[in-house]
Amino acid sequence: KKFKRYNNVIYEICNEPNSGTTWNDIKAYANEIIKVIRKNNPDAIVIVGTPTWSQDVDIVADSPLDYDNVLYALHFYANTHGQFLRDKLQVALDKGLPIIVSEFGICDASGQGAVNVPEADKWMEMLNDNSISYCVWNISNKGETCALIKSDVNKTNGFKQNDLTESGKWFYDYMHK
Repeated sequence: KKFKRYNNVIYEICNEPNSGTTWNDIKAYANEIIKVIRKNNPDAIVIVGTPTWSQDVDIVADSPLDYDNVLYALHFYANTHGQFLRDKLQVALDKGLPIIVSEFGICDASGQGAVNVPEADKWMEMLNDNSISYCVWNISNKGETCALIKSDVNKTNGFKQNDLTESGKWFYDYMHK
């Protein structure tokens, strides 16, 4: 109810379901929650997480929810998730599943480790070739490889190139191609 008058709110439910959560579990939960969202905001966009840390979009594609304005989340980290996950994405796309990458990074899935620019570039090419929207993780100064801002930067605006981490510089450069 609080956000029903806003046309710029996207509802993401089931962020990164894991620990053996099945698509049937998520689907039952989503059916309950989406009814509440639709009661208050009939045209809202809803993002639904997919099993295994929002990676099993191929499984979801066999039995999607029966709602309009629903997208299914895919999350990847370029140094952990390579071609095997792009293959799962392709299966879902071939079945017509609407996908959004609501979280990605160019390091490993822990948020740490080395960045993997070649894999990141492969991911971005696939996302762009298929008109898939995406959100990078994370715009913060946390001391992690995935953070876009260096940990010693405390300002909240006016960022310069030297304020950015390796991940931040890659993303900035990518967005300014």
